[in-house]
Amino acid sequence: MSAAASCLPTEDQFLCSICLDVVTDPVTIPCGHNFCKTCITEHWDINVPYQCPNCKNVFNTRPELQVNTFISEMAAHSSEQQVSEPAEVPCDICTGTKLKALKSCLVCLVSYCEFHLEPHLTMSGLKRHQLIDPVENLEDRMCLKHDKLLELFCKTDQTCVCILCTVSDHKTHDVVPLKEGYEGKKANLDGEIHQMIQKRRLKIEEIKHSVELSKEDADRETADGVQVFTALKESVERSQAELINTIKEKQRKTEKQAEGFIKELEQEISELKKRSTEVEQLTQSEDHLHLLQSLLSLNAALPTTDWTDLNVRPLHEGTVRRALRQLEETLNEEMKKALKTELKRVQQSAVDVTLDPYTAHPNLNVTHHGKRVRHLDQRKNVPNNQERFNRSGYVLASQSFSSGRFYYEVSVRPDTDWTLGVARESINRKGNIFLSPLNGCWAICLRNGDEYKAFTEYTVQLSLKSDPEKVGVFVHYEQGLVSFYDVKAAALIYSFTGCCFTEELYPFFGPSDNETSTYLHITPV
Repeated sequence: MSAAASCLPTEDQFLCSICLDVVTDPVTIPCGHNFCKTCITEHWDINVPYQCPNCKNVFNTRPELQVNTFISEMAAHSSEQQVSEPAEVPCDICTGTKLKALKSCLVCLVSYCEFHLEPHLTMSGLKRHQLIDPVENLEDRMCLKHDKLLELFCKTDQTCVCILCTVSDHKTHDVVPLKEGYEGKKANLDGEIHQMIQKRRLKIEEIKHSVELSKEDADRETADGVQVFTALKESVERSQAELINTIKEKQRKTEKQAEGFIKELEQEISELKKRSTEVEQLTQSEDHLHLLQSLLSLNAALPTTDWTDLNVRPLHEGTVRRALRQLEETLNEEMKKALKTELKRVQQSAVDVTLDPYTAHPNLNVTHHGKRVRHLDQRKNVPNNQERFNRSGYVLASQSFSSGRFYYEVSVRPDTDWTLGVARESINRKGNIFLSPLNGCWAICLRNGDEYKAFTEYTVQLSLKSDPEKVGVFVHYEQGLVSFYDVKAAALIYSFTGCCFTEELYPFFGPSDNETSTYLHITPV
């Protein structure tokens, strides 16, 4: 060690040999040794003669204690450097009370406090050593195999190595200095973090855009709903007014008819009373011939109307039923208008769909630029690749969708059997397939010419008013919606709702396997 280093005050100079701690209120006795004022005072109060605890020098009289200002200041400074928290790195050179390390040397593999660091700051040989902020477990920086400092980075194996590793296990690897390795990793990490930030920012914009689209949908649905229900309300109010007026008019006709009958009956009663009076007067005569002739004449003049079967019946029966039937017809018309509007709206999400022959079952023939598919009697010689259906007669589209909305239309007539829908990317393509959302397929089908079904967890029979010639398929990925429309009738066939999509979705097709089957044809919207 150099002279400069040897002149440095050692830790022992700041320790009291009585309490073995850094001196407080340091004092010097005549022999030159230093103690805490309290420690030496208490020591001499007990021990007489007055002896130095270090050199055993005896004083005849109790020495006067002199304050050591230099040690006091240095001890105070040393006390400030003392370890105050368990998490701090201690000086490896200090004995007794460990002072807080200021730096660690990667060459010496030692941590130094401010005092013991001085040689590394002043000696030319030590000044070349690499100093870093204090760290613990410097031995972890040594190669376990060669006991050398880990000062290189192997980019091939992505690990830190020593100089001897480069001529043994990592001889042919891409090895760079730690600084270069750090800068490269930092640049890669910065780039990766930047990409992650950008992806999240894009996702935020995507979510915001989805919210905007949702708001537009909500506003449009609200406007359509208000329009439809306003029309229905007006129709109901109009039907109600017409119903009340019809009932009132029928009641007026009934009352007028009854008044006519009553008036006629009252006239006949008046006439009959008159005849009764005439008969009473005739009975006072004794001319029987005249009486008989008069009675015959009176009898011929009596009213001839037969009122026995006459009844005044209410005319209101069935009025409410007829009004409700008319209202139902109006409601059906509004439903048709609403469905036409809905179909026009989903058709705005039309996409260009083509069939992927690499997924087609060997008995399927994809033609016309990927727009048509039909079943063949003879199996084609095609590779049994991973994407191909090998037991079930299905084919997927080339296009896939993982967000947003999409719509396409397929001509299905005059086939008696077909299957249409969407399937997730991981749908099983080998062996027999049970179609259902649980197995990654949302589809409907026609069987035997008149049996329409939806493949839910349990097959649902569908009741259609007419046989669709063209089927439209609409998917809203985020909303979890798959809807099927009869395009010509502008009618909803079936909807899968509340679906949870987590994969790419592919349009899904299954033509009839009958000998007389025709093509399923993807048509322009």
